[in-house]
Amino acid sequence: MLRFIWPLVILLLILHQDNWFWDDGTLVFGFIPVGLFYHACISVAAATTWFLVVLFCWPKGLDEKVSHESTKGEQSV
Repeated sequence: MLRFIWPLVILLLILHQDNWFWDDGTLVFGFIPVGLFYHACISVAAATTWFLVVLFCWPKGLDEKVSHESTKGEQSV
């Protein structure tokens, strides 16, 4: 899965540097400037990418280790 995630992150970094919509006055849906709409789409894509990172690339067992250590500390008090 990392072979898919890293290129996606790099693509988002490249696409974030938009110079092509600065002078475009086109409105999307009749009221949203195209540059704002583009950044909204990039934000949704970034949120989706990080969701995939957490879902598929998060270390297994990390949460159990933390909860086990916290309950262990509570028992000794």
